[in-house]
Amino acid sequence: MSKQFTLGKDERLKSRKLIEQLFKEGKSFVIAPFRVYYMISTAPSETTKPVNLQFGVGVSTKNFKKAVDRNRVKRVTKEAWRLQKLSLQQITKEQNKQLNVFLIYTSRDLPVYKEVNDKAGKILNKLGNIIAPIT
Repeated sequence: MSKQFTLGKDERLKSRKLIEQLFKEGKSFVIAPFRVYYMISTAPSETTKPVNLQFGVGVSTKNFKKAVDRNRVKRVTKEAWRLQKLSLQQITKEQNKQLNVFLIYTSRDLPVYKEVNDKAGKILNKLGNIIAPIT
């Protein structure tokens, strides 16, 4: 099985410091039902395994009271991201940049996979255009 469609431990955005820095210093845009926070920096040093793209997702307790519903939204979002991230990953490697992305689901309705998949594709395209503008 190929490793290109995975969302490994090192590709997840888990560091509290990085997430706080992302919300303070990063930029954001909205593609409903997601608010997207991102931060672009230079690639990490070659001493460790280089990861050019890190991703996280969050769902508000205010909108979804049950943890089952929050977890479902996160699971569907991670799956859509995992299957479509390859092009953005290649762009970050070519540009030698580090990209941290955090998605926040803002709708009050449980999503359908097709809708999340389409929106994730739009988000990835927009981030790709931000990193490497078409000339």
